Amino acid sequence: MKQIEAFVNEAYHSVGGNKQEIAEIKAEMKNHLLEAVYELKEEGKSEEEAIEIAITRFGGEKEMRSIVRQLFQAQKTFAKWVLWLAVIVLFTSLALFEASKLYQQKNDIQNTNAATNMYTILQKDQNISEATKQKIVAIVQSTDHIAQVKIYNVHDLEAESGSPSIWANGKEADPNYKIERHVWAPQWLMNDNYMYVTSDWYIKMETIHMESFMYIALFAGLAVYIVLFTIWAIVNAYHHRRLHIGWVIAFALFNVIGYLAYVLANKAYHQKLAENSPT
Repeated sequence: MKQIEAFVNEAYHSVGGNKQEIAEIKAEMKNHLLEAVYELKEEGKSEEEAIEIAITRFGGEKEMRSIVRQLFQAQKTFAKWVLWLAVIVLFTSLALFEASKLYQQKNDIQNTNAATNMYTILQKDQNISEATKQKIVAIVQSTDHIAQVKIYNVHDLEAESGSPSIWANGKEADPNYKIERHVWAPQWLMNDNYMYVTSDWYIKMETIHMESFMYIALFAGLAVYIVLFTIWAIVNAYHHRRLHIGWVIAFALFNVIGYLAYVLANKAYHQKLAENSPT
């Protein structure tokens, strides 16, 4: 039926996109129209009347062309933005991970330097005088991540408990000196496990610790990226009429590698069709 063929070709005229995909959609649209024509002919309509009614029901030529163009454009735009968003989320999470890692490395260096400087000052003043306290406060305030410092005299801890276990005694004993200040950070980022111990002094600090945030940012970003990439890959596979649960699992588990496998399999499928089609 040449009228049906002409209508379908005109509806998809100048529509951009994958040629194989367009050819498959055109064939599907043509089959729907032919089925409608056959049903109308069985109802007693002539072939010419049946074709005219089927085309009218499907939509006019200009209207169909406009709808098809808008549909393809919307699908392309949606898929493009999903992919871009996936890439942006991935690189943002990697950037946050690296920035947090560098910040933590800087903090670790400052913690060591601060504790070393405090110990040097304490060695000259066994009783922690006001002058010593002011120097310790200055050291703490020169950083942006130390929220609390507790200083214990090791000999006092041992005398109080009769035990040489500095780690256990320091958890219960009152410090010889303590300094606290407000540091802008949520409580879950604070960590009080930085300790500096010598034969005379036990220095314990509560500082901002970025390790938890590092891995939260990384794994959350990767999870969102995988979901978005999987959606993008599913949309593309659906457009090519090659979507099934196996490819969905491959996209979700193997990501880019899974999609490359799909592309190669799809290419082999179409080559096989071309080889088997009559010339």
